[in-house]
Amino acid sequence: MPQTMPTTAKRDPRPLNGVDTPALFATIDVVKAQPDLARFRFRATNRWVRGTNSRTRIESFTGAGAEHAHKREFEFDADHPAVLVGTDEGPLPVEFLLVALASCLTSGIGNIAAARGVQLSAVQSTIEGDMDAQGILGLSDEVRNGYQRIRVHFRIQGDASPEKLRQIVEQSRARSAVFDVVTNGTPVEVSVDAG
Repeated sequence: MPQTMPTTAKRDPRPLNGVDTPALFATIDVVKAQPDLARFRFRATNRWVRGTNSRTRIESFTGAGAEHAHKREFEFDADHPAVLVGTDEGPLPVEFLLVALASCLTSGIGNIAAARGVQLSAVQSTIEGDMDAQGILGLSDEVRNGYQRIRVHFRIQGDASPEKLRQIVEQSRARSAVFDVVTNGTPVEVSVDAG
């Protein structure tokens, strides 16, 4: 009697968790075939308002071989609270870093869960960063200016086992662009036109 090889069921990708899963897989296939399309440049413009308050605008970016405009312009105010000599017109810049990290991890969870066929019912995170202001105040060269430690805690629910949900969070961490920037560092060039 001939022996047949077991077949694995191939899941037909469908939109899930608000993610257009077929488009996600199509994008991966296109970039795999044309790696130059993976190069992106994101940008923002910032202007000082007054005191410690500044306003940043995000309009467009380059990627996938073209220039792209967001469907609308985004503006964000950043400031310091009164205890740090500001007027509290917006979150601290270091708080925006927490927003970026939590948002990047969460969007990754949505994509990865959809790609793995897991329906999510809830994802929530709490993120905290510990900082000693002696560094930025110039009181100690021994204290770094930025966060000394960041902690992220996720609560995630879906139609998969707790272990599979943990694996989704771990895969998001492993592929997060913001997690990579924060944990591996990125060269930053600063140039000045003064006058």
